[in-house]
Amino acid sequence: MGLTGGIGAGKSEVSRLLVECGAVLIDADRIAREVVAPGTPGLEAVVEAFGQDVLAEDGSLDRPRLGSIVFADPEKLAVLNSIVHPLVSARSRELQEAAPEDAVVVHDVPLLTENGLAPQYDVVVVVDASPQTQLDRLVRLRGMTEEDARARMAAQATREERLRIADIVIDNDVPLERLRQRVKEVWEDLRRRERELGQKPRGPQAPRKPQAERRQQEQREE
Repeated sequence: MGLTGGIGAGKSEVSRLLVECGAVLIDADRIAREVVAPGTPGLEAVVEAFGQDVLAEDGSLDRPRLGSIVFADPEKLAVLNSIVHPLVSARSRELQEAAPEDAVVVHDVPLLTENGLAPQYDVVVVVDASPQTQLDRLVRLRGMTEEDARARMAAQATREERLRIADIVIDNDVPLERLRQRVKEVWEDLRRRERELGQKPRGPQAPRKPQAERRQQEQREE
């Protein structure tokens, strides 16, 4: 299963709740930090591309500094993604293969929509929140300036683009208890799908069409 959502939509909370239900989580953000840790080829490549200024005093990656560079320049963001994404994909595949055979594996991928990764998964779940809710959370909970928050939101796919690839949508403009209940419903749906398929949801798979696109095709055929 692929899980995605815009920054500030609450995807991490949904991931946590799915793990409570029994899912095996493969977190692309966490892996992205690991592949550019001090001493890794990933960090060397980032420094080569962006210079020594992106390093903190202890030799680790200065993420706020790097973020201020790439989120203001789409070309530089593309360069960073070209370095990090192949490393993240390789590590994700390793973890996928190591998962128990009967597990429901959840790939938490922030840029799933942007990178056209939906066809790799049996099911795509999108965590959705209004842009204003996203903005409020980024400013209030992460301490971003409104300008920085808007820039990071603008660097991602639009809400409409994410919803277009969704098989399942989790609305996170709701209280935590309602979110918890919705995640439990989604978990039961995932387990049902697993039983019907006779295998766990896992990527990569044969290309699949998102639910919205399948509905449109069915309507045309009718």
